[in-house]
This record gives sequence, C-alpha cells and structure tokens, in this order.
Amino acid sequence: MMKGKWKTVLLVGLGILIAFPLFSITYYTMVRTSTPGFCSSCHEIQPAFNDWTLSTHHNNARGVVADCMDCHLPAPHDTVNFFYMKALHGAKDVIAHLVNGPDAYDRAANREAAYAGFTNDQCLKCHRNILYIPGKRGAMLAHKEVLYPRAGYDKKCVDCHRNLVHVGRTRYTYLR
Repeated sequence: MMKGKWKTVLLVGLGILIAFPLFSITYYTMVRTSTPGFCSSCHEIQPAFNDWTLSTHHNNARGVVADCMDCHLPAPHDTVNFFYMKALHGAKDVIAHLVNGPDAYDRAANREAAYAGFTNDQCLKCHRNILYIPGKRGAMLAHKEVLYPRAGYDKKCVDCHRNLVHVGRTRYTYLR
C-alpha cells in the first residue's frame, strides 16, 4: 500500500517538474512575440510599424494604445482560435520571408488582404460605445446601420475607417 502512494507522489512531482517549465516557456514566448516591437523586427513589417507609431491608435488624448494583436487577431477570450490565428499569422509571415525574400513583400496586396479579413468584432473590442457620440448625429446613424444591419447589408468598420493606421505619414495624427 505504501509503495502505491509513493508512486503517485513521484508521478505528481514529476508532472509538476515538467509542466511548470513548459508552461513558463510557452507563456514567455507568447508575451515576447505579442509586442509591436517583435512584429516590427521583420524588415517587411517595419513600414507598417512606423505608420502605426504616428497614428491615433498609438497617440491619442486618452493614452490608450491599440497594438498589432488588438486589430489583427481575434479576441483572446476565444483562446483556441486566438492561438491558432497567432501561429498562422506568424508562420505565414516567416514562410513568405524565407521563400520570397524581403523585397518581394507586396505591402498594398497584404494591406487589402488584412482589410478583407477584418470583422467588426475586432474593432468593437475597443470601440464599444459608438452609438453615443455627442454632436455627431451622422456618425451615430452610420454606426447604427453597421451594428444593427438590415438583411443583405454587410458593411464593415474598415469600409469607412480605412486609412486610420497604416498610412504613410510624416507627422503625428492626434485626435481628442
């Protein structure tokens, strides 16, 4: 009877010794690869990073910063889809870099592909109170049509708000 108890304790201890470092390495990797600095470490992404630093998603009166993952990945509460999409985006970028080389990166085509893949939910993660904008009745009505669409009406946030972030700028865009 004592032999079985020690075996259980040994297996639990061994499980902890293996699981803790594995979890720590995985967590550390996710944190390190989830920063705008990491995304911009690729030659191809550097112009997009530079544009982002001059946009209102980086500089605004509220001091809120929307980084790469906020727009380009699904909400993290859907954990499996989040990790899948994060790995897919990373693998796609690395493979494209290795196969095509950094000079073959078509920024315009990739930008259009990103816009085509965006959903309104990605914008609504941060922009939740878009129906109550004091003094902007037209914007409120346009947002209502997007949030509560009629049958057959498929409008995305990026249809109107297309040039907010990744647009070549020479100075800061700062809105209140």
